[in-house]
Amino acid sequence: MKKEKVLQTPPMKAGFTRRAAIVGALAGVVASAPFTRALAQLNQSEKDTSMQPKAFVYTEIQISVPFGDSPWRQISETIRKQPGFLNKTWLSGVGNNSLGGFYAFDSIENAQRFVTEYFPTEPRAFGAAHNTRIFDAEVVSEASLDLGSPHFGAQPSQAPAAFVYTEVQINVPFDKAPWRDRNPVLRKTPGLISKTWLSGLHTNTLGGIDAFDTIESARTFAIDAFPETAARMNAAFYTRIFDAKMTEEASRFLNSPYYT
Repeated sequence: MKKEKVLQTPPMKAGFTRRAAIVGALAGVVASAPFTRALAQLNQSEKDTSMQPKAFVYTEIQISVPFGDSPWRQISETIRKQPGFLNKTWLSGVGNNSLGGFYAFDSIENAQRFVTEYFPTEPRAFGAAHNTRIFDAEVVSEASLDLGSPHFGAQPSQAPAAFVYTEVQINVPFDKAPWRDRNPVLRKTPGLISKTWLSGLHTNTLGGIDAFDTIESARTFAIDAFPETAARMNAAFYTRIFDAKMTEEASRFLNSPYYT
């Protein structure tokens, strides 16, 4: 009687990792939003988390300076030397040319040192008032990665044309915030590329720095959609729109994750 040939699984090649096996098995799956997020989380789980941001800082100076006329190169060289600095995305206000930034730091302590010791010297040189905010980055990592935040390892699908900064005047610890319900709604926002959630240090305010494909999409969200969200919370809010194309070169210079 003829013996049946037994098919044997070939041995795993050297260097063939568990991740490679998983990715290979999923190769036939049609790309979808859930699959993309899952893959981003898989990539992130294998990365060295030592450079993950522990704090974010938002700044805005009360001046009107076309970004091309600002001394961003000189300022950037100094910012690079600040303790715990990881990266910065420069911000240029739409309609008012305000000057600002969104920074990532390796610790809350270094973020606090930055806003109390170094940063006040910048607006002082312009003779201008300013605004700073510190946010706890660790508590928003899962929610932000779920919406494609490049600050936590997601690969940007495209370079942004605009950013929207939002902050709502409420006190809600982020672990109590309904972000799991909110994220599916935000994914349907026209033009939204990614969102980094924000949770205010000491204040628990809720907010975000959102990347959009056009200034028009950003404006629609900031002026029409977001106020309705704040109204449902019965809360005052703060929004700003920034021209991302204007600051792209400067942001790349300081390793902004939106342009990798």
